Amino acid sequence: MTPNPWTKHYPSEVSPELAQVPFANMPELIKAAVEQYSKTRAFTQVMPNGMNGSLTYAQIDSHSDNFAAYLREVVGLKQGDRVAVQMPNCLAYPIVAFGVFKAGLVLVNTNPLYTAPEMIHQFSDSGAVTLIVSDMFADRLPEVLPKTKIKTVVTVKISEFFPPVVRGIIRIVQRYWSRSLPKIKVPHTWFQDALAQGKKVTNASAAASYLNGVTKDSVAALQYTGGTTGVSKGAMLSHGNLVTNTLQMISHAGTGMRAGKEIVLTALPMYHIFAFTINLVALFHIGARNILVPSPRPPGNLQRAFDNYKITWLTGVNTLFNALLNERWFQDAPPKHLRASAAGGMALQASVAERWRELTGTPIVEGYGLTESSPVITFNPLTGLAKDGTIGIPVPSTEVKCVDEKGKEVAVGQAGEIIARGPQIMLGYWQRPDESKGALNDGWLYTGDIAQMDADGYFTIVDRKKDMILVSGFNVYPNEVEEQIAAVPGVLEVGVVGIPDEKSGEKVQAYVVASVPAPTAEQIIAYCRENLAAYKIPHGITFVDELPKSPIGKILRRELRAGAIKSGSQAGSTKKGA
Repeated sequence: MTPNPWTKHYPSEVSPELAQVPFANMPELIKAAVEQYSKTRAFTQVMPNGMNGSLTYAQIDSHSDNFAAYLREVVGLKQGDRVAVQMPNCLAYPIVAFGVFKAGLVLVNTNPLYTAPEMIHQFSDSGAVTLIVSDMFADRLPEVLPKTKIKTVVTVKISEFFPPVVRGIIRIVQRYWSRSLPKIKVPHTWFQDALAQGKKVTNASAAASYLNGVTKDSVAALQYTGGTTGVSKGAMLSHGNLVTNTLQMISHAGTGMRAGKEIVLTALPMYHIFAFTINLVALFHIGARNILVPSPRPPGNLQRAFDNYKITWLTGVNTLFNALLNERWFQDAPPKHLRASAAGGMALQASVAERWRELTGTPIVEGYGLTESSPVITFNPLTGLAKDGTIGIPVPSTEVKCVDEKGKEVAVGQAGEIIARGPQIMLGYWQRPDESKGALNDGWLYTGDIAQMDADGYFTIVDRKKDMILVSGFNVYPNEVEEQIAAVPGVLEVGVVGIPDEKSGEKVQAYVVASVPAPTAEQIIAYCRENLAAYKIPHGITFVDELPKSPIGKILRRELRAGAIKSGSQAGSTKKGA
């Protein structure tokens, strides 16, 4: 590979190229960690009231072996069959995910909050034949299953592996207080029964045969895109994609990720590719302890985890960091042991990053990636070489450049579509050859994001190509407008979209969640006038109670835009739902 400007900014211990990858598939990567850290606590699940349960590396390994045997010997699945998994962060999740990999099957991560039509689309599109689902969401199954190929359902309790008394209390609260346990009206097997059945038939030689022919080029997961810019598609991520991106991230972090010493708070859902690769796989591989929170909403759900555990690492998105900064308990007692925080999934706003560093006294660095890239493409170095406002530099063995509409590389400092090539790039979209061809060209992934590279090789995302607003022929990038509005005192969150306009083609519309006392629409627009060109100033400011978000907290501009067009939003300060 031709030397690139960013290689000189790697920490001294980081090589621009990964050494030969020693693992042929995900189970080998998992087994290496288990052999080294068998007695270490791997996962601790913490409920909002502090109730918790834990499993060691050895226990995760044993249970996932049993689950793999259940899927192959009891259910009768064949290598390459798809298994849908639909559950929040819990102790059962790593067992299921690792068990699917060990069985030589394909993991299909599914958002537990999906509606019945969304479930039908993903299950049907993937051809999943087995579903592992949290019992809290089983009420949708009678409508969903007849329209899919799913024949076997395994139900999971949120309190799996908690101490018996605690487990009983949680079930009572769910059943009688929160009423979050619907009656299950389809044939199913409880998770513990599945593990018990698998244990009876577990056989080392049979287990080895499950992986015969499973190589780095075999599909490990169908990871569906968020659907924030169109129909959700299944990115085919191979064992090699996931293994390599795990090692790329660990290598890139250098001494920032200490083997056997990190305690990471996992608030983002592990079924999302960000937390899946970084929290579940990479930090597992280096012997970290994962503190799992089933849901980070409201932010108070994280308080006990911060209070009771010496958190050294936190991964999140801008909205999560912003929400914590506005929590009184977090302001009064910022985490004492935190070493670093990693932001991704959406732009990290400068005002949020600055306040985070001020309050916690620790670095927060931004990275970039997509579902289609397993996901990490770039990240800021953790050893003092980070550049604020950028997504950092490419991880080892990765090429990145910005190109124009014809695919020609643009000059340093100029904006163009960011494209990437490396061993972490997906095989293509499941059963969508035309869309695969549109996204991949000669190994290069066309991301649809607009970025620019500086002379040192650091990249800055300008915005998504599809989110760009065209005002009288001028390009307006929502990120830039959101950055300015977010700096106005009293603004908690903001989403900016373009809506049709007869005179200018499109106009800028902003949706704002504010604190009390709230700024007025006039004050926000006045601030924008001081900091933005006239064509970038919002035509209207609409105050809302909340913004639509994806499972990881990314603001869904598509939904804002659809709502704005439907209601014909105009300037004003009336508070209403988005």
